[in-house]
Amino acid sequence: MNKTASRRQFLQTAAAYAVGFAGLQMFATGCSTASKSSAKKVGYGALRPDPDKILDLPKGFKYSIISRTGDSMTDGLLVPSAPDGMATFAGPNGLTILIRNHEVGTTSGGAAGAFGKDFKLRSKLKDEQFYDAGRKGKPCQGGTSTIVFNTRTQAVVSQYLSLTGTVRNCAGGPTPWNSWITCEESVELAGVDLDKNHGFNFEVPASVTPMLADPVPLKAMGRFNHEAVAVDPKSGIVYETEDRPDSLIYRFIPTEAGKFAKGGKLQALVFVEQKSIDTRNWKTATVAPGKRFAVSWVDIENVDGRADDLRYRGFTAGAARFARGEGMWYGNGEIYFACTSGGKNQKGQIWRYRPSPYEGSAREKEAPGEVELFIEPNDDALVDNADNLTVSPWGDLVICEDGKEDQFLVGVTPQGEIYKLGHNPYTISEFAGVTFSPDGTTLFVNIQKAGMTLAITGPWKKAAV
Repeated sequence: MNKTASRRQFLQTAAAYAVGFAGLQMFATGCSTASKSSAKKVGYGALRPDPDKILDLPKGFKYSIISRTGDSMTDGLLVPSAPDGMATFAGPNGLTILIRNHEVGTTSGGAAGAFGKDFKLRSKLKDEQFYDAGRKGKPCQGGTSTIVFNTRTQAVVSQYLSLTGTVRNCAGGPTPWNSWITCEESVELAGVDLDKNHGFNFEVPASVTPMLADPVPLKAMGRFNHEAVAVDPKSGIVYETEDRPDSLIYRFIPTEAGKFAKGGKLQALVFVEQKSIDTRNWKTATVAPGKRFAVSWVDIENVDGRADDLRYRGFTAGAARFARGEGMWYGNGEIYFACTSGGKNQKGQIWRYRPSPYEGSAREKEAPGEVELFIEPNDDALVDNADNLTVSPWGDLVICEDGKEDQFLVGVTPQGEIYKLGHNPYTISEFAGVTFSPDGTTLFVNIQKAGMTLAITGPWKKAAV
């Protein structure tokens, strides 16, 4: 039996018994036996095959495809390909504003972007509306699009291009100020095709009115291979992941809360008890799940340089090394983040950071923040390379897999119990951009390579008290 068939058969059997996943999770994270709390049923039960073979979901749940690559948008442009990270915002009259990244590359081709084959729709925009209009008349095609959605009718009201001229917009994160920080997963430099350096974050306002964001690079947040961010609404501090096998976890303390373009201080996470620790657990189990480690932060200088060396300089200065930091989200008063290739079997880790009550201030040493390896399954039947993630209204994580076989949406309770929420039988393409509507009724997610954005409804749990 091949590995793919083996994994699928196991999951079909085990999905009906959430207690099995809970017990396996306890074993995988270092506990010898499952506790009484893990003996309860978690999740929503077995996944039911979708007749259309797009998305298998538990009983009582359904989905609709609300947007596809190549669809005509309200502004006359086309939905770009490779939909990735997303977040939602409350709009007027109960509408939901969904901002969506597009992990599209540089200037080659044209069909993958908003301007169609041979850039036929390029003339609709002026050069100054792009961050990088490129050279030879071919602009960079990464950026964001915005969908205005009615959760009561489950219908798209409008959709439009909201940022353009960037490269490989992978993930990002929402701010408390009704905007989305979108991240370039690229460190390409100006040259033959590009007019500007890349590797920055950009801010996109949430709006029901079609508009292109002012493409201002947030250079003080650092120039590196960005993945995602999370903003703590209490402090206004921005936390950032870096998609490299030897990455750091960063925080950005803005000079003025909510005014990121005005600059600030970039720092990297340090384990107080062991400087320059390697948390990847590839050869040696350096970090055990469940143990909390006090944290300090080291300043990073020259943050927008050309050398792409922030992670090296930070590690030398004592910062911890992580295995491909990807998805990141604020919830439950904590910052959760995925390290996609962490663990002995490189199947991924989920971490959580508890900020200090004095986060970012001179008193931080009195009660430092703490970081914890939340789960490290080391078993692709549980989680196969966690990528984007979100915190549900009731406190569970919902994780997008980006493995090599069948792709699942995976739920994780605050106690670390794991269950399957969805399965993509259509393609082995990763899930991306998982996020809930502000009213908690609808879960949005992308099937990236298929270019689909889906809305999922069903008997969700109630919001955590």
